Amino acid sequence: MSLRTRSSRLSVPQIISRKGKEKIVCLTAYSAPMAALLDAHVDLILVGDSVGMVVHGLPSTIGVTLEMMIMHGQAVMRGSERALVVIDLPFGSYESSPAHAYASAVRVMQQTGCQAVKIEACEGIAETVAFLVQRGIPVVGHVGLRPQAVNTDGGFKTKGHTADEHQRILNDARQVSAAGAFAIVVEGVVAQLADDITRAIAVPTIGIGASSACDGQILVVDDMLGGFAWTPRFVRRYANLHTLIEASVAAYAMDVKSADFPNSSEIYTARKA
Repeated sequence: MSLRTRSSRLSVPQIISRKGKEKIVCLTAYSAPMAALLDAHVDLILVGDSVGMVVHGLPSTIGVTLEMMIMHGQAVMRGSERALVVIDLPFGSYESSPAHAYASAVRVMQQTGCQAVKIEACEGIAETVAFLVQRGIPVVGHVGLRPQAVNTDGGFKTKGHTADEHQRILNDARQVSAAGAFAIVVEGVVAQLADDITRAIAVPTIGIGASSACDGQILVVDDMLGGFAWTPRFVRRYANLHTLIEASVAAYAMDVKSADFPNSSEIYTARKA
């Protein structure tokens, strides 16, 4: 990647400076073509471990590997030039120790060229965030509903319904922010909790199923574009690709079966000598 391309990307300080000011636009991407389409319109592209469910058909994000994240991260970096690119550290790649997280993050950043990594809140995560930031690795935190904790939580459940849970997640956000994270994703929480987190910390909050008061918003791009028959309640569909693609494939199949495709304008004929 050229120095010119790298310098044209939005930076971590620029994202931080948006706190309480201009909203931060974020979406996920997992491929070069999609990243290229998003690049002019978003501030931050997240190569999320949601790729396991969205692209690979896994039942959760637990089966996503570091190798998968690197492969999709490389594709997104090739397709984008402007947006700041963040890559998730997947389940099992950072929890055991700060040194473990550092080794994983270094590998991801060196092999993709991304600008930051994202890690979900767990026991001791503040220490890990500080360890990474002190060594030059920008970190996005993640609190609230944690997809990597689906087994301990018993499914994908919204958070913040009780006073104890509200306080615990608020404390998680404060600790991760104080440890040096430059932004925090707040997922699947009641709106009041998202509002309290946004007011309590000095760095931007990025909401997903949270509150419009967050400093930015993110959605899984395939959900936002209607790529699936079902989407979560918090997703606003801006297209209906599921229906469009299904109808297009059905029309193609009909044209093939009727020998209407390819027609004379769609085939090659030998040139005359």
